[in-house]
Amino acid sequence: MTNVSISNDIFSDFQDDQFHLEGYERSELVVNGIEEGCVDIDSLYSICGLNNEENTSDEQVRTNLLEDQQQSLSDWMQNHFLTNTVMPLQPVQIQSTIEAPTNDDFPPQVPEPANSSNEKPKPFSLASLELLSNYGRLSKKSSEENLCTNALSCEARLGNSHKLPMKEILRAAGERYIQYSTQRLDGLSMFIHPYGSALSGLCMEETRDVELVHLLLAAAEEVNNQQFHLASKLISRCMWVASDSGNPVQRLSYYFAKALEERIDRSTGRYTCTDEDHHLKYIKIMSLGTNAAFLTCHQLIPFSQVMQFAGVQTIFENVRSAKKIHLIDFNIRSGIQWIVLIQALAEKGDSPIELLKITAVGSIEKENFEATSNTLHSFTKSLGLPFSFDIVFVSDMKDFKKESANIKTDETVAVYCNSILRTMLSRPDCLDNLMKVVRSIGPKIIVVGEVEANHNSPSFLNRFIETLFFYSAFFDCFEDCMDRRSPCRTTIEGVYFGEGIRNIVAAEAEDRFTRNVKLEVWRAFFARFGMVEEELSESAWYQAHLILKQFAQGSSCDLQKDGKGLIIGWKGTPIHSLSIWKFL
Repeated sequence: MTNVSISNDIFSDFQDDQFHLEGYERSELVVNGIEEGCVDIDSLYSICGLNNEENTSDEQVRTNLLEDQQQSLSDWMQNHFLTNTVMPLQPVQIQSTIEAPTNDDFPPQVPEPANSSNEKPKPFSLASLELLSNYGRLSKKSSEENLCTNALSCEARLGNSHKLPMKEILRAAGERYIQYSTQRLDGLSMFIHPYGSALSGLCMEETRDVELVHLLLAAAEEVNNQQFHLASKLISRCMWVASDSGNPVQRLSYYFAKALEERIDRSTGRYTCTDEDHHLKYIKIMSLGTNAAFLTCHQLIPFSQVMQFAGVQTIFENVRSAKKIHLIDFNIRSGIQWIVLIQALAEKGDSPIELLKITAVGSIEKENFEATSNTLHSFTKSLGLPFSFDIVFVSDMKDFKKESANIKTDETVAVYCNSILRTMLSRPDCLDNLMKVVRSIGPKIIVVGEVEANHNSPSFLNRFIETLFFYSAFFDCFEDCMDRRSPCRTTIEGVYFGEGIRNIVAAEAEDRFTRNVKLEVWRAFFARFGMVEEELSESAWYQAHLILKQFAQGSSCDLQKDGKGLIIGWKGTPIHSLSIWKFL
């Protein structure tokens, strides 16, 4: 039997008619002042009167280990940014802090929050070499090959009149940071780094951006070493240039600098907000699907639509022959994802369904569920499709039970988990309970969409670098797809991205509730519950590629196969994963 795909006409109707937003006026935003010059970081240390404030014990360690780390660093810089060509998305081999499960309890893939006070800070110049090498090393080359390839890459870049993408800005800042670190090992000698020439040929804005990211790395170094006085001066310099309404590097740096400020406040006892309030704010952010800013973002940014259409296509293929269909959605938001499925089921002429039931499960914003219910009821009524909508509202997800979902024996059940499991990583009891309940329900298919990143490391430095690279792709994407003055962009960056960065960088232990792990970790976790991964169908892949063609910047998105699942990224940086599961 041939695969049935959700038609392109349905996609066009969905885009143009159902959720077209009008009357969203732009507003002028205040831009932070930016100085014309770009003060060198060594000059900043001189200005601060801190040129000679070296930690002698750290200096000795750095001196002894520097030579061993230089080759690893060269390997990473050369291989991770070999050319300006977008690299294919492949799982990055990172030394995992997560062990394989060994018993029937909650698996160690999602470790219990650690107490950061027990972690001994390491000099950033050494720790960063290790984490950067782990982050991007693909193969080992000789230093001669590194020098040769770098020269070619630099020459190609200088001959290109286009502005550097953000990943190249980060690359140049990393080179500059490493070069500076080696120069400061003593007050006299100067290490001639093979990447020094790669910093030439940049325009003024690019030079300022490189310097800004370099300042950010230097500030993180001092925060990690608990040199808070110096870190605060470096952060202040960052904030002179950073802006929440400037170019993407300035925007990215603004939120990271604010997060470092909060980490200092937490460490020095000046932090006054409660993490419970922040946690509630974070959970509410997850309901942005009913917000005009989120709906606009949904229309302009391809990630969510690619994931939703591929996931809905998979569900359609698994339930289309059923008479009664029950969809359980653990993060329904506005319910946009079900519009396409509803229309596809209504137009299915071979076997009309008797009932489509959607159960929305959540613990906050009950009024948003009711608004979504009204929207979907109105839409299904216009198509003459039998429909019911149930709301399961629990004060805590650990209280969710099978009985809550009101499953009937003649219903074919499908479960949709989009960016919800990660919110429970800091609360293993909730995640464990949810998976056990889902297993007891026995759905025919489970669709899981998650963030494809490693933000769960107990190491502050690892998280800082991982988060910096990950969010740089988002800010780069928004720069290409949305106007800088768009109030929708300001809302998403400030509330959604800003809160994620703040919590990942500033918080520790149980206060750090924003956590993400990669698909390979979820696979090991799901195996604990007897789940097996299903191959994403050709029709689902077709839907994903079809969606990208609808976006002007769709060519900047990467769709790659990871085992049986799908990874979507932006210019070579993985962003989301989509995987399909069944119980044995």
